[in-house]
Amino acid sequence: MRLRFSAPFSVRSWQLLFLLGLSFAIASGSLQSDRATAATPDTAPAELKQAISQLDAAANRRNAQEVLQFYSPNFTHSDGLNRQGLEQSLTQLWKQYPTLTYKTELQSWQPSSNGFQAETVTRITGTQTQNGQQVKLDATLRSRQQFQNQKIVRQDILSEKNLITTGDKPPSVNVSLPDQVRTGQEFSFDAIVQEPLENDLLLGAVVQEPVNSNGYLKPATADLDLLTSGGLFKVGKAPSTAGSQWVSAVLVRHGGMTMVTQRMNVVAAGSTRPVR
Repeated sequence: MRLRFSAPFSVRSWQLLFLLGLSFAIASGSLQSDRATAATPDTAPAELKQAISQLDAAANRRNAQEVLQFYSPNFTHSDGLNRQGLEQSLTQLWKQYPTLTYKTELQSWQPSSNGFQAETVTRITGTQTQNGQQVKLDATLRSRQQFQNQKIVRQDILSEKNLITTGDKPPSVNVSLPDQVRTGQEFSFDAIVQEPLENDLLLGAVVQEPVNSNGYLKPATADLDLLTSGGLFKVGKAPSTAGSQWVSAVLVRHGGMTMVTQRMNVVAAGSTRPVR
């Protein structure tokens, strides 16, 4: 039994809000002073902590122009995004999810040759209504950003996990996926439903796709299979070229649907970076 599944929402579009959330840790020009030598958040200057709070508020007001003033015209991103694409996607995102809230936390920061870099973690929660049903998202992203002349010039995604649910009783899913693999390496992906199925049927699918700027606005589609166990257990293979992959599990049972997406980084076979 196979069913064609097309999500009634964009899987990638709301991920762009991570970009603005993570930029909030680098808004104060005074951070280039001598005090900006602290590497831990508890010793960060008051200006930095205040900037995070102020920019969290700006995003909750869904003011794209207010947010974009902190991005350089030459902004680049590890997923291929630029400032223009960010603006377009933020506008679309806020139409889809009018009640988004998020919280950005500074993890570490340090001076660099032309400014400084900061690592942050952002959690985003929100809902939208599609066909009379409430769609919920809960997402967490960790990233590193480079700041020059009071603007974000570069951002790299370090890890990412996104959860979308709909229905009264969406499956609770526990996912196991390596954060990083080498090119051509096989890897295991497990998505296990936590509660008993009882007499319910369970449908599911795994989707693996490369991370790129075009994928942020692409609706998700998958062929759902009738599952004989309480989850998905797959062996995949990393592509032959380095980059990042989105790996998603879609699980549907009576009462709801759950989609979990995680980012997996693919490094060159000869890379000295550790494989986790």
